[in-house]
Amino acid sequence: MADDAGTSLKGRVSAEEWQARVDCAALYRLVALHGWDDMIFTHISMRVPGPEHHFLINPYGMFFEEITASSLVKVDLDGNIVAPTPYYINPAGFTIHSAIHAAREDALCVIHLHTDAGVGVSAQKDGLLPLTQNSLLVLPNLAYHGYEGVALNLDERERLVKDIGDKKLMLLRNHGTLSVGVNAGDAFIGIFFLERACAQQVNALSAGRDNVLIAPEAAQEETRGQSKGLGMVSGLAWPGLLRKLDRELPGYDT
Repeated sequence: MADDAGTSLKGRVSAEEWQARVDCAALYRLVALHGWDDMIFTHISMRVPGPEHHFLINPYGMFFEEITASSLVKVDLDGNIVAPTPYYINPAGFTIHSAIHAAREDALCVIHLHTDAGVGVSAQKDGLLPLTQNSLLVLPNLAYHGYEGVALNLDERERLVKDIGDKKLMLLRNHGTLSVGVNAGDAFIGIFFLERACAQQVNALSAGRDNVLIAPEAAQEETRGQSKGLGMVSGLAWPGLLRKLDRELPGYDT
C-alpha cells in the first residue's frame, strides 16, 4: 500500500466523502495556523456521509500542516482502517472521538486539543470562570470530564459520554479542550471561542485570583441566551477561514 502515498483520492471516492476530507484537512491546517497543534498528537475526526459509521482521522506521525484530504485515514467506530492507505492511526487518539461519535448523531466533527492555555485552565480548580465575553458565550455549552490517564481504557468512553451529555464543548481535566460540531465550521468556531476564553483567563489570572473581575450576574444571564447564536456565526466565518488558509497554508484540498 505504500505506493499509494501522495496519490490524490479525488474522483476515487464519492463527492460527499471528498468534501468531508477537504473540510477535515482544512481543520487540521487551521489548527496548525493558529498555533494550537501539539506536534503529531491530538486529533480531529470527521464522519463520512452515508449509512456506514466511517470516520476520517489523521495519519499518525504526520504534522497538522502537512495533512491533505487524501492522506486522511478512514476507520470504523472501533478504529479499524477500512480503506487502503499507506498510513496508520493512533488507537488511543480515536478512543475519545469514537465514544462521542457513537453516542451523538449530531457529532459529525470532533476536535480535541492540548494547548497551553486550554490545558492550563483544565487544571485549575474552578475551571473556566465568567471573566470575559468569550467565556460567557462558552459556559452554557461547556461540560467537564475528570482525568483518567492516557485514553487507552475503553471503559472510559461510557463515563466521557455521560459527562458531555448534550453539550458541544468540554474541558478534559488536566488534559485539554474538545469541541463537537454538526460540521467543520461549527466545530471550529466552538473550539475557537473556548481556546480564546482559556487564553484570556490565563492572562487575567496573572494578576492574581483576587484581582480579577467576575462578570455581573445579569450580564451572565443575558449572554446565556446570546450564546445560541454561535452556530450562525460559524456559517459566516468558515468561508473566510478557508480563504485565509488558501493564502497562508494552501494544499489541504489535494
